[in-house]
Amino acid sequence: MRGHQKLFTMALAGAALATPALRAQEPAADARPTVAIMYFGNGALGKSHEELEPLSKGIADMLITEMAANTSIRVIERDQLQKLVEEQNLSASDRVDKSTAVKIGKILGVHHMIFGGFVTDLKGNMRLDSRAVNVETSEIEYVESVSNKTDNLMQMITDLAAKMNKGMKLPAMPKRVADAGTGTGGGGGADKGKVPFQAIMLYSRALSEKDKGNKDEAVKLFKASLDKFPDYAPAKKEMAKLQGSAGGM
Repeated sequence: MRGHQKLFTMALAGAALATPALRAQEPAADARPTVAIMYFGNGALGKSHEELEPLSKGIADMLITEMAANTSIRVIERDQLQKLVEEQNLSASDRVDKSTAVKIGKILGVHHMIFGGFVTDLKGNMRLDSRAVNVETSEIEYVESVSNKTDNLMQMITDLAAKMNKGMKLPAMPKRVADAGTGTGGGGGADKGKVPFQAIMLYSRALSEKDKGNKDEAVKLFKASLDKFPDYAPAKKEMAKLQGSAGGM
């Protein structure tokens, strides 16, 4: 009996010693502020409304990419957001109010939700309106608008990301290197750093086709986007995802 008790005591002691070691191997919880960005509402008037509808997803996706450049915060990937949108029976064109944003934010387990919309006029101008909600308090914490020519949409998104980041009092964004040639739109005024609007529209249409399950059409549109701007990193990334999932489509 004493032998059994001794073995049992030794086993407990070994387990006690092993537990801290196992805990040390567990990944630490991500304590960074977490942000989710909803699809933007389409406020374009007339024939432009249907034509620009893909930008509801495209603008959100590009804003995600811009804000994710800040490694001091965590930004929810669009694919994860799309899955939740489908589960909640929301469409890309649904205008999201504060209560809906808070609800979705709580499901995603984020600290901040960004939602908004875009409007255009007949003179080729566009305005992006954006609001941030603190998911814990349900309060609007920051409101921002940027405007420019529609052809300068990527620059608007870059400006909006910087202003939202600062206005929400998130950790500072990293300083961008002028004309970095990253294809994300933050490359300053040089032509090779400016993503053409046609490339953005093709990319946005590709996202819509991807979400519908039309992989062949999505790949075709991503390729067309890259034809307009070969250094467009998001299009390369999305096309690689689809080709990988299709076993080299």
